[in-house]
Amino acid sequence: MKKFLILTVVLILPYMVFAEGKQEGGKHPLGEYELEYAGSTCGSPTSIGVLKGFFEEEGVGITLVSGNTFEVARTLLQAGKIPVTNGDFQFFPSIYNGVDVKLIGGLHQGCIKVLVPVNSSINTFADLKGKRIAVDEIGGTPMSVVSVAAGSVGLNPQTDVTWLPYPNDQIRQASEKGEVDVIAQWDPFATILEESGEYRVILDIAEHPLFKGKACCFLFASGKLVKERPDVVAAVLRSYHKSVKWIGEHPREAAQLLISEKKVATTDVELVSGLLDHYNYDHHSGSAADTRAKEDAVYFASWLSKIGYLPADLDAQKFIDGIYVDIFALETAVKAKKK
Repeated sequence: MKKFLILTVVLILPYMVFAEGKQEGGKHPLGEYELEYAGSTCGSPTSIGVLKGFFEEEGVGITLVSGNTFEVARTLLQAGKIPVTNGDFQFFPSIYNGVDVKLIGGLHQGCIKVLVPVNSSINTFADLKGKRIAVDEIGGTPMSVVSVAAGSVGLNPQTDVTWLPYPNDQIRQASEKGEVDVIAQWDPFATILEESGEYRVILDIAEHPLFKGKACCFLFASGKLVKERPDVVAAVLRSYHKSVKWIGEHPREAAQLLISEKKVATTDVELVSGLLDHYNYDHHSGSAADTRAKEDAVYFASWLSKIGYLPADLDAQKFIDGIYVDIFALETAVKAKKK
């Protein structure tokens, strides 16, 4: 089983974290929590949920913070002190290897691109063989995206390429120094590189058939809290549904708000507005979207199995069935028992 631990410990960035609840009652009857943000456009539902008061409407108090490490977050999640984490399909191996986390929904599509310098000889996924690829973290989603792309043409992502991690704001410099051949990065960083005219995209997960139309960001909940406080987890998910719906309907207003409140790593309203519109947020609000997220999760679990990040004999449907929770149905059932 050890060979499947490659993605168990991952630095999940940019992701938000809810810290242990304080004081229930009053303005926030379900408690108060801290939530981490990191300036990426894909994390916008977190900031918008706070700025528009969607969490408060559901009885949850949220304070935005930054700087928590994944090691701290993972410990709190395992202890049931973090209700929800925004993660991606790269989280599945961690769950397979024992992290008590449940899949509860999806957020949006298409926030990662893979780029090369405009004069690069790399044009296809097959050309990735033997190349050095810059990612924000080993085991993170950009790495998983490229791994699936490489695996789709028969490459072994664990042996046929070299992964080099850098902070997001240092990846371009690493490329310019010639330390890496390929960049796999989140927005807005990826699109800023593309629009500079110095880089070209070889994979946009919003457009490529391997990823198009599928959730790239999922919402995961502490298994402990799903059992003990489904009301809190359900309230958080309802807040995200409101946030996602609002962004889908008002991408420009959302961009202006995020920039004015310094919640995204750029001041370009047109860029952020275009990206938010690009993510198809309108497809990811409501319970039907949560069901689609489950289907997308099965698809990506199957791919992770094919490329060696999950067992080759994994029954992806059974695996996802085992980790997915309809939190609203659970909340209703628990309330009914209390009557």
